[in-house]
Amino acid sequence: MARRVFLNWQAGITFGWGILGVNIFLHWARDADLRPVMGRPIAQHDLAGINPLAVLAALPAIRESNKFNAQPDKDKRAQQALDMTLIDALANGLNPSPLRGKANIARCVFEDTQLGPLDGKLGKFDVLLCASNWNAQLLKEHSAKPVRVIFEGVDPALFHFGPKSGMLDPGRFYIFSGGKVEYRKGQDLVLLAFKEFARRHDDAVLVTAWHSPWAHISKGFQGRLQAPLAFDKDGVAQIEKWVADNGIAPGKVIDIGPIPNPLMPAVLREMDCALQPSRAEACTNLPAKEAMACGIPVIVADNTGVQDLIDGDNCIALRRQAPIAGFGDWETAGWGESDVEEIVAALERLYADAAQRRRIGLRGAEWILAQGRTWQEHARQLKELVLSLRAAPLTAPARPAAGPAPPGRKASPPCPNSPGNARWRRARRATCAAADGSCRSRCRRRR
Repeated sequence: MARRVFLNWQAGITFGWGILGVNIFLHWARDADLRPVMGRPIAQHDLAGINPLAVLAALPAIRESNKFNAQPDKDKRAQQALDMTLIDALANGLNPSPLRGKANIARCVFEDTQLGPLDGKLGKFDVLLCASNWNAQLLKEHSAKPVRVIFEGVDPALFHFGPKSGMLDPGRFYIFSGGKVEYRKGQDLVLLAFKEFARRHDDAVLVTAWHSPWAHISKGFQGRLQAPLAFDKDGVAQIEKWVADNGIAPGKVIDIGPIPNPLMPAVLREMDCALQPSRAEACTNLPAKEAMACGIPVIVADNTGVQDLIDGDNCIALRRQAPIAGFGDWETAGWGESDVEEIVAALERLYADAAQRRRIGLRGAEWILAQGRTWQEHARQLKELVLSLRAAPLTAPARPAAGPAPPGRKASPPCPNSPGNARWRRARRATCAAADGSCRSRCRRRR
């Protein structure tokens, strides 16, 4: 019988967790061993741009998942007990949901390194899952529970090496940068480095994909820049104004706006390089990985989870990483601040040598496939982990102990067929041992 798996987050195509959910769901939708259920209903816009054949193939699983989510909360989660395996989504703070499955996996994605003892907090989980060795090491330092790393991936049917379309000016040098605007993503470092690089090279163009569904995270971000990021009355980040406010000619920046993930390969293949100088990444930086898969040379910061992407000459690593003392209430062990001069030098290196750009780009694309950094492989490894866990019976809420029998009435003998009775669990007897019919428990095996 196929095992049902509850992925306790929202699927989508414009943010990291959503892209993860969509790809796991589509790979498991036709798997004979698994039946995926998302934590929220899957809407049509959550699958925008996805291959319609893949969506049609997954339609029965999508309908089943949405049917589950259509149940009233009182029926679905009244006891916080799910008759399936739970994969819980834990972000900074590592706060689990109240749900409990027959087997329980905590998918831990965090940049705040202030953890403390975790075994009590994460007691319900059979295993702690993460997507970088940096997160794994932190978990091992604070928990005795087993920790597993499964790297995120790309869809190689979409993200792969290919020719440019010829739609853009071939005389320009295009630099891509992606990810929602926030301190740890380092967009301020991108703009500081690009400002200097563009001063030297009039043909330089920065192409940004910096929008996200969570505008409140980005609003007012300034970092090391002179001017903060503003939003219009509709809540849309004003990237071109931000660039101009910080001394960069708006004509040198192309803001592509919110874009579904399946459309990103067409953008990336037009680029000459990508720049992702994150201060911290819980996973491995999905935009960097997607650019590598498309054969684009990538400049990345040598810190935190991004180190799982760096392997010889498959990218350009920014080695000068200054420690970061803290970020608000967060602890920042392992975070790093890239050196702007080193970023500019890396851009100069790629600008000057087209053959080197091609060599690093091809090496990166080959590495992604050779290392199995694909969603198919991610889904396979996650399936293997799910099936390795014993599905324990759900624990029913405790019942009050029975009091003494009323005067003149014989006490009921305990029913050996009650689910709480060890004898029942071992023998699974077909009839109730209280032959006189005095058993009044909710026995599943009554005559």
